[in-house]
Amino acid sequence: MSSTTTPPASYSSLPFKDITVSHVPANSTTATKVLILAFNRPEKYNAVTENLLTEVESVYNLVNTDERVRAVILTGAGPAFCAGADLEVGFAGLLAHKESEESINRFRDQGGRVALAITRCIKPTVVALNGPAAGFGLTITLPATIRVAWSGAKVALPFSRRGLTLESCSAFFLPRLVGLSNAMHLATTGSTYLASDPLVSGLFSKLLPTPQETVSYAIDLATDIAENTSVASTKLIRDMMLYCPATPEDTHVLDSRVFISIVGSRDNMEGVKSFMKKRKPQFSGAMDENEFPFWPWWNAGERDFTRQADGKLKANI
Repeated sequence: MSSTTTPPASYSSLPFKDITVSHVPANSTTATKVLILAFNRPEKYNAVTENLLTEVESVYNLVNTDERVRAVILTGAGPAFCAGADLEVGFAGLLAHKESEESINRFRDQGGRVALAITRCIKPTVVALNGPAAGFGLTITLPATIRVAWSGAKVALPFSRRGLTLESCSAFFLPRLVGLSNAMHLATTGSTYLASDPLVSGLFSKLLPTPQETVSYAIDLATDIAENTSVASTKLIRDMMLYCPATPEDTHVLDSRVFISIVGSRDNMEGVKSFMKKRKPQFSGAMDENEFPFWPWWNAGERDFTRQADGKLKANI
């Protein structure tokens, strides 16, 4: 994928303030197939600032173009995963966006930009929820490909208790992951639950007994994905489910087009050959868009909402 950004030789050497990026193994001096991106404000329970969001988005933009990287682990430094917005900083900086209808229409939630960066990245993200997660700390996990969690971690969506609403595209992801009924319950009450609670446990494909085992399991899982799966396959599979048509008939048209397009591709040939020869596959770390000219098959643009004469909002492409 074309980009003006150039991936660094080593991600761990990048001068980030509020996050860390490390290699697997950690002593590698160059980028590895698996990277660990950690929120790094442990004294603030990794509460979110504008700079932290900017740094996370920048990493995903780099990773998306870096054929050396095959998977990203998202976790938190210290005892927490992420406590959500830093309320000591507050939301005063956002008020300037309310000066006019035009500025309101231009505003895009920064957490949503990060969520879209994770969604659009061709490399899968594995979340290792190693401690408490609230607000953005939970909503930012939703676009990830896989989430694993410490069973004792406390999670919450306290927006209704702060006079706020859902953000980071979570109104799209949450009901699809836990069901509309559970999503309504979680968001309306704003209460805190253990990750093992039936209301939220559906978010996680694996619950682990300790924070350390959670991160360790995520590393093993991401390493297995990075070493044994095709980036093109996992990205297309993700998008087929995320941007799935509304009917079985339309889905049949889509999956037929995707399947016949990937048959005979470089990764397909390597996957079959490595299986027959009983060796590890040497898949490409990229997605050749020339092989999939129909991708993306959905409208990848954004809609603007403008106010009509009757005061109602109208969505426009």
